Amino acid sequence: MSDAVYDLTLERIALIRRMVVAWGGAEPGAPTVHPDAPYGSLDRDGDIANVTGDDEGAEEEHRALEDGLAVFAQNALLKPGRYQYHNGLAKLDHGEVGDVFRDAQTGQTPEHITFAVTAEHLALIPRLAYGWDAARNVPCVDPKQPYGGTGPYTAAMADLLAAVPETAANDDEDGETHRIRLHREMQPALQIFLRYADLGPGAFRRPAPTSDWQPA
Repeated sequence: MSDAVYDLTLERIALIRRMVVAWGGAEPGAPTVHPDAPYGSLDRDGDIANVTGDDEGAEEEHRALEDGLAVFAQNALLKPGRYQYHNGLAKLDHGEVGDVFRDAQTGQTPEHITFAVTAEHLALIPRLAYGWDAARNVPCVDPKQPYGGTGPYTAAMADLLAAVPETAANDDEDGETHRIRLHREMQPALQIFLRYADLGPGAFRRPAPTSDWQPA
């Protein structure tokens, strides 16, 4: 079987940076691109055309970002630290998907988010199970098995975080509680990663469907 090959263009990187990350799916849930405004406005095809300069082919370019999101997440680099971003979810209908920052009583969510991305978040982002939500027609993370496998998602997280020194320092809460909280934080962590992580255009290859994308 030949390797899968993906061309990560400047235009695709620009669209990835514009993605609005929400929270979707049944428990435990996982980050998902907002189905109504994947690139910031309710005019999906217009948003794509503004980036590509092409009024045609928007659906094809949008569909290509299932693999594009995985390529970016598995290869881009970001330093731990505090980051700020404008929360695109504040102006969007929250009936379709969720938002971990939205107040359950008032329905309000902050317009500006300041969030500390840690080494733990950065260890988990490449390992998220990226895919396609066929019902909503957007890239997403598997909400039932967000880190792959078949067992409890927190067990998969524990394995992935075993080599992260910061994990051992979190002694203010038990491990299971910490991992549940950390998973909910993947919405802002991924949003920041897509906005600020460094990766240039190029060709990437994947030797097998279960392998990571690598520079070609």
